[in-house]
Amino acid sequence: MAKVLSSNLGYPRIGEKREWKKALEQFWAAKISKDKFLKTVKNLRLNYLKKQREVGVDLIPVGDFSLYDHVLDTAVLFGLIPERFNKDEKEISLETYFSIARGNKETEASEMTKWFDTNYHYIVPEISNETQPHITSNRLLALFNEAKEELGITSKPVIVGPVTLLKLSKGYDQEHFQTLLDSLIPLYIQIFSELKNAGAEWVQIDEPILVKTLTPDDLAVFQKVYQAFKEGVPGLKLLLQTYFEAVDDYKEVVKLPIDGIGLDFVYGKKANLEAIKAYGFPQDKVLAAGVIDGRNIWKTDLAATFDELESLLATVGGKDKLWITPSSSLLHVPVTIENEKELDPVLKNALSFADQKLAEAVALAKGLNEGKENITTIIEKSGRDLDALQQSAHRNNKDVRKELDQLDSDLPSRPGSYKLRQQIQQDAFQLPLLPTTTIGSFPQTKEVRQARRNLRTGEWTKKQYDQFIKDETAKWISIQEDIGIDVLVHGEFERNDMVEYFGEKLAGFAFTRFGWVQSYGSRCVKPPLIFGDVAWNSPITVGESAYAQSLTKKPVKGMLTGPVTIYNWSFVRNDINQADVFNQIALALKKEIHSLEEADIRMIQVDEPALREGLPLKEEKKADYLHSAIYAFRLTTSSVNNDTQIHTHMCYSEFDEIIEAIDALDTDVISIEGARSHGEMISTFEAFKYKKGIGLGVYDIHSPRIPSVDEMKSYAERALKVLDPKIFWINPDCGLKTRRPEEAIPALKNMVEAAQEVRAELGDIVEK
Repeated sequence: MAKVLSSNLGYPRIGEKREWKKALEQFWAAKISKDKFLKTVKNLRLNYLKKQREVGVDLIPVGDFSLYDHVLDTAVLFGLIPERFNKDEKEISLETYFSIARGNKETEASEMTKWFDTNYHYIVPEISNETQPHITSNRLLALFNEAKEELGITSKPVIVGPVTLLKLSKGYDQEHFQTLLDSLIPLYIQIFSELKNAGAEWVQIDEPILVKTLTPDDLAVFQKVYQAFKEGVPGLKLLLQTYFEAVDDYKEVVKLPIDGIGLDFVYGKKANLEAIKAYGFPQDKVLAAGVIDGRNIWKTDLAATFDELESLLATVGGKDKLWITPSSSLLHVPVTIENEKELDPVLKNALSFADQKLAEAVALAKGLNEGKENITTIIEKSGRDLDALQQSAHRNNKDVRKELDQLDSDLPSRPGSYKLRQQIQQDAFQLPLLPTTTIGSFPQTKEVRQARRNLRTGEWTKKQYDQFIKDETAKWISIQEDIGIDVLVHGEFERNDMVEYFGEKLAGFAFTRFGWVQSYGSRCVKPPLIFGDVAWNSPITVGESAYAQSLTKKPVKGMLTGPVTIYNWSFVRNDINQADVFNQIALALKKEIHSLEEADIRMIQVDEPALREGLPLKEEKKADYLHSAIYAFRLTTSSVNNDTQIHTHMCYSEFDEIIEAIDALDTDVISIEGARSHGEMISTFEAFKYKKGIGLGVYDIHSPRIPSVDEMKSYAERALKVLDPKIFWINPDCGLKTRRPEEAIPALKNMVEAAQEVRAELGDIVEK
């Protein structure tokens, strides 16, 4: 009998309590053997499949699980290995795999950047014009057979599609795109053929590049690729999966020779529904309707969603033509709400993590198959839970709403121009040419983490913990002075996370205990939940910053996380518009900056590493987002005096298309990643003449290797070909939280030595 199916696009890798992360880091630290590591991750992988089966998901994916990153997995599958790592291995070893991702003592890691507009980072495949793709091993086949043999599950293999893979890669000339694609097509066909022979019925091919702006040539490429797939593997059903936005070229895309298409009905809802209404839906295809939010943590409005699905069901022409899915992989949300015992019940009842989202999809499919009355209880409970949160005091703070109402449309402005501020600040700080600094954090050693646990468990008093933080701060102020760094930081030893730390002190935020998500590799973050109106209660950073400044005559930067990053790195309420949440956070941080100034902190860094990642995928939406982001940043920072120097930091993104917006932030100094991308960011400044203070990072902090003085000099010297030395700073790519002291200290010594040598070579340029 025909039925609506529930399907999952991808499941979180990290485990309910980050078991995956722990296994990875134990293996990297040589605390467990390779065999034990592989056995551990296999057990995790199988448990994830069992959980999905127990929830009742009809189509369970394999290939979504990764030891680091799914894009890296796809690149390795097809032998797309950077030349510096290519050891002519028939099958790429685990050691080589991790070296590509993390680097090693001899070789730099591959670049990583944001996965579309999410906070997940993927490893950018490096391909040359001469690259000859080949299959190293069919990992999808191994995973399919594992699920079938170990659990009796006929799974749905998932793979990044060839067009998206090549579009996200770097290193080859564009005229070689078609040649590379032509060489990949038969390899995909071989993978698919082997899966079909093993019993696979469906393969999910992820092509999120389809939600970007495409040319007629791009569409012709898709036609060629999928025609080849269809002819090359007759009988295997192909699901073309999109997510994160709507498909602009819906009319053309649904005509592709595929058996089903996955569309996002959360983040691309309006446009995708309008396209279906205008052009209908092919009767020979399945619609995988992404109606469950795969990127946020709120319960689905099941009543409204069920009505929308009934309409879609009538359009597609039969129950066997409709699947209910999340809008994207559940990689972007925590695993389960079941372990959260301390949340306010009003909030907890309104939350839905990965396991709960799959249960929602299963329930909606059941209602469509058996009648709405069979899920009435579930629908009514979700409605009550969401309404209770909406009516709570958390979302109805009259003081915050009044402050928002008093804002006008003009961009907030500093009292003086940058040129005036630059002179005032140089007179005040007396910094040398090419001043050196760091981005903010220093190594969070096991002692630092243990201290935090001691406070949390009650083993230490608050007084004991505060003294420990003071001792660490004093130690690293001394280290920085010994190294010779010009502008110091206090090290952020009191901070668990750059967003969570601020959220814990502001009204309107809540925190989970196990709500972790993967950011990159084994790096997991626990995003705050912005569930109510945001308000400042009392000083957050003043005590630590003022103490650090009391220990040195050199300037110490006060360190804040900016409003856009706090927003983009949190799970955010969806009942008011984005700009209003930006500005609520900005108004709170503005009060914090005022408190820092009152404590005589005259350098304040307001980090916005996530500004670029929140940029909408659709061109027509970008201008409004950037205007709102600039407004919120300037609302945060523009009330300071001219002799207060405002810094910001951004990292690991493509900045060329937002360089004008970066300039419009009107900061005195900005630091941007420069080394991980091998200096490519410098080309942006060849086209855009940036005149404010800027530091392009001279070494990649995400690799354990210690760069040489000459290597760091080379990055600085390349940047100085296009940037005025009088505005240039020397700094790492990012914070040093994840590095060990024995890695950070010698690297910083080399950085300072590199700055001193470049200074000496520049001679008397200041006078000139």
